[in-house]
Amino acid sequence: MQNMQRKFALLTTLALLVSASACSERAEESIATNPPELNKTASAFRPHATLQEIMLSVIDPNIDPIWNSISTVSTVEGVEEIRPQTDEDWATLRNHAIVLREVSNLLVIPGRKVAHPDVSTSTHHTELQAEAVEALIAAQWPVFVERAHALQDAADLVVSAIDEKNVDKLEEAGGIIEHTCESCHSQFWYPGDKRPLN
Repeated sequence: MQNMQRKFALLTTLALLVSASACSERAEESIATNPPELNKTASAFRPHATLQEIMLSVIDPNIDPIWNSISTVSTVEGVEEIRPQTDEDWATLRNHAIVLREVSNLLVIPGRKVAHPDVSTSTHHTELQAEAVEALIAAQWPVFVERAHALQDAADLVVSAIDEKNVDKLEEAGGIIEHTCESCHSQFWYPGDKRPLN
């Protein structure tokens, strides 16, 4: 009797494992083939900030110190070359670069809105409002993800330059970030603007 109970328990366990494996495979196939908006209910992410808010509160405050870390200032007293010099300078820049490198992951979380309903994303006639930007992102989602990954790659160059304390590489990487941002903005925010990309 006990042998039969053990066999029954073993068969039940195997059946449950096979069923769970099949469910897992179906879920993975669904996530891989469905558009991001169809997976929002199953997502572990709960995005609250809009893309506009991330730009203003995360990207801008971390990218500006990198761009401003190298400059030439002319005054009545002469020309001043601004460069990161101390270990503290480099450490502060690295913190900014780490945040910038990770922010691309925030940009591609499915279900994130471009802006709040009562907030404008346009200050010029060539700039689109939020709904139009969202439509473009949804229609070209793989490209939008590529743009976000390009920002991450550029930020990684910044981190490498900082680790080497190489001012020339830092300046070059800063230029790559600027080009990467402009490429994304010109495609999704103001596609009608024909300003040249440097």
